[in-house]
Amino acid sequence: MKRKTPILLTGIALTAALAGCAASTSPGNDGHRSDIPKAKVMGKAVNCLPIQSLRESIVRDDWTIDFRTGANTWYRNSLPRRCNGLGFERAFSYATSQTQLCNVDIITVISNTAGPGPINRGSCGLGEFTPVELTK
Repeated sequence: MKRKTPILLTGIALTAALAGCAASTSPGNDGHRSDIPKAKVMGKAVNCLPIQSLRESIVRDDWTIDFRTGANTWYRNSLPRRCNGLGFERAFSYATSQTQLCNVDIITVISNTAGPGPINRGSCGLGEFTPVELTK
C-alpha cells in the first residue's frame, strides 16, 4: 500500500506560489510596455548594422530594442518573438564573428544582480533594423 504525503505550503511559500500563478495568467502581461516612445518609420528596414557604428542600445520591453548609430540615427528592432526577461533586465549581450549585427544573430539576456558576475537568462533572435525617428 502506497502512502500519500500531503504537501504543506505555508506563509511566504504559499504567497509566492499564488503570486506566480497570478502573474502567469494575468491578462495584458504580454511583455509589451505602453510607455515606449513612438517611432516614425524613416526608410526601409535593413538586415544588418555595422558594429563599429553602434553607439547606444536601449531595451524598451521584451519585444523592442532601439539602436543608435552615428550622431542621432535610430533603428528599432522589433523582435520576431518575445524575449522573456529582456524588458525587466534591460541588458543583453551578443557574440558574432562578423563585423555586423544582423537579424539572424542571437542576443542573450543577462542579469548582473546576483552573484559575482553576469547570469545568462535566455537567448532570443533579432529582427530587422528599421530606421526610425523617435517621438515623445
